[in-house]
Formats: sequence, structure tokens, C-alpha cells
Amino acid sequence: MTQPTITDVFFDLDHTLWDFDKNSALALECVFKRFSVSVSLDSFLKVYEPINFNYWREFREERVTKTQLRRGRLIDSFGKLGIVYDMKIIDGMSEAYIEELPNNNYLFDGTFDLLSYLQQKYTLHIITNGFSKVQFVKLEKSKLAPFFATVTSSEEVGVKKPNPLVFETALAKAGVSAHSSIMIGDTFDADIIGAEGVGMDTIFFNYRKEIPKNGYKVVDYLVEIKDLL
Repeated sequence: MTQPTITDVFFDLDHTLWDFDKNSALALECVFKRFSVSVSLDSFLKVYEPINFNYWREFREERVTKTQLRRGRLIDSFGKLGIVYDMKIIDGMSEAYIEELPNNNYLFDGTFDLLSYLQQKYTLHIITNGFSKVQFVKLEKSKLAPFFATVTSSEEVGVKKPNPLVFETALAKAGVSAHSSIMIGDTFDADIIGAEGVGMDTIFFNYRKEIPKNGYKVVDYLVEIKDLL
């Protein structure tokens, strides 16, 4: 259904277009080889993924720093598996992971098809809580960059989604009003509640199959967005 008032579409990047879990696992596989980690990657990922998710939530809430996030998610995950590394090794793994992360760029099914479709009707943008340097490399290497007129990262703003300043900065950079814009993202509190708070329309990409909130537009697959825009 076409919404004539919408002129600009804003996307989150990680877990919305860029398949973070898959690309992260491939990056960690390389790190494990480089540092001769003995535990199996599958065993590590089972404990790492929820820990990483929680650290990112705390990072959004300004409860941990970037360094604490990068270190803590590794320390806690290895700790659950009974493995302890000194901080020099942890920092080395963390840096290696950040280097490796943009080298694999699997996207969610239908990403290019959806963006090609939307680009004919709207101006497209990115709003991300990810680290600026890494996000720009991801966009370039994944060939997503040409689709987007602007990219706004929380790091450049100095606060993180759902802080309204992130969305206000993105809207100002795009030169568009909130009421003619829509935000698409996978994290309900950060992307949907945050965008709603400044007056933007929203679509929740529910790829984790959470129980959807009433009154919100929700899709389980990117292709379904075509029916809403």
C-alpha cells in the first residue's frame, strides 16, 4: 500500500540488512584460527550471542563503554566455558575481530531486491548504532553504499538510539521532516520506539520472531516491506 506522505526511508544496518550473526560467526572463526582457540566455535557462539546482545543493550543505555563491550563480551563468553585469557590476548582478539568483521558481507534474503524497489520511490538512508569506521567499510564491501543518500552513526552524534538526538541528526542531515519519514529496524526499543518518539512512522523487522506489539507494522521477511511501502 503506497503511503504518499512518505518520501524518505531510514534503515538500521546490522540485523536488518546486513546479516550480523552470520558474518560475525565467520569473523570469529578466523580469530579462533589466528589465536589457536581450542574450544569449538559452535560451543562458543551458544554462549557468546546472548552475551553480545546484552552488552549491546547496555552500550545503548550508556552503561558500558566501547572498550568494555569489546572486552567484556569475550571475557564473559570464555569464562562461561572455563577459559581465561590475559587482557593482552583479549584485546588482540577484539582487534582481530573488528578487522575481520567487514570481510564477510552476507545480507538478509531479498535485500538488494527490496532496496532496488524502494529506491525508485523514496530516498534511502541508514541510521546505525554500530561503530562508524566499521559500518562504512561494511556498506562499501557489501555494495550497499550506493543505495543510501546519508549514513548517520550514533558514534558521530555522541549518543545512541533510541536517544532522539540520533534520529533528529539523521533527519537534519537528510533534510526531511519526521512526518514524511519511516524507520525500519530489528530492535524494538532502539529503532521503533526511538523513531516513534520523534514522530517517524516505523516498520519492525521481526526476524527473531518475537511476540509482536499491537498497533505496529511488523514484517518477518524483508520482501514483506514491499506490501507496506
